[in-house]
Amino acid sequence: MRILFVTSTRIGDAVLSTGLLDHLLRAHPGARVTVACGPAAEGVFARMPGLERLIVLRKRRWSAHWLDLWRQVAFTAWDLVIDLRASALAWMVPARRRATAKGGRRPGHRLAHLGALLGLAPPPLPVAWTAPADEAKAAALLPGGPWLVLGPTANWEKKVWPAERFIQVAQALTAPGGSLEGARIAILGGPGAGERAMAAPVLEALPGALDLVGTLSLPEVAAVLKRAALFIGNDSGLMHLSAAAGTRTIGLFGRSSAAEYGPAGPRALAVEADGPPYESPMTDLPAPRVLDAAQRLLTPP
Repeated sequence: MRILFVTSTRIGDAVLSTGLLDHLLRAHPGARVTVACGPAAEGVFARMPGLERLIVLRKRRWSAHWLDLWRQVAFTAWDLVIDLRASALAWMVPARRRATAKGGRRPGHRLAHLGALLGLAPPPLPVAWTAPADEAKAAALLPGGPWLVLGPTANWEKKVWPAERFIQVAQALTAPGGSLEGARIAILGGPGAGERAMAAPVLEALPGALDLVGTLSLPEVAAVLKRAALFIGNDSGLMHLSAAAGTRTIGLFGRSSAAEYGPAGPRALAVEADGPPYESPMTDLPAPRVLDAAQRLLTPP
């Protein structure tokens, strides 16, 4: 079976789409999959089993990138084409079956929208694929444990929880008597000066923390997250990757909606600021509420 899967340019949306791929790989052993995604999301799929080809869709003027993609896939007979970008591509290539997402914002969680494309309810949870080399590097970086991993960055500054509150919660959790007493701390973030600037106050206030901001590939980040006892981070691709890795994950929300983009995983929680979604500043999310959520996640049932 040959599958063409066109997915997101953004890391978070790409991670959410991995549940569909995982379902297809389980339902069709031996399937050969071609994934098309944006440059930022490339690493999400780099270690995927059954991956025959990974096409990086780089945006061009006049939407010429779609023509580039069509040229690469139009002369293959596909058994299934899934287009999560709501483009016309699925109808311009030969396929026995097609499933295309609807554009625009709709009520409900993004994961439910994805599952509905194949009639899957509940929708399959996202997964995080890694290779032995990624796991080995993560083990060398984060030996022993436990580890508290923080994600104090995001792709928009208004989604960033105040640094002093990350610091307050991290210190409370790792202090004597805390739920992660004696745990070491690692800080994750994406590449670029902006992410470095967002993480800098947290790194400066936690001098013993391991600085991993912008230093790892996405599969290596996923392997690091699998070693974490707990991840706390803003609504971001890192948050979604952590939940997909099966890590205890707390996602922080204010100027985005947990009802639409909350972390999806077996041990994931969203904690929201007071007030309506999309309108509440992150300063309206108090540290004690996040600390309470962390303690609940870390307390055995």
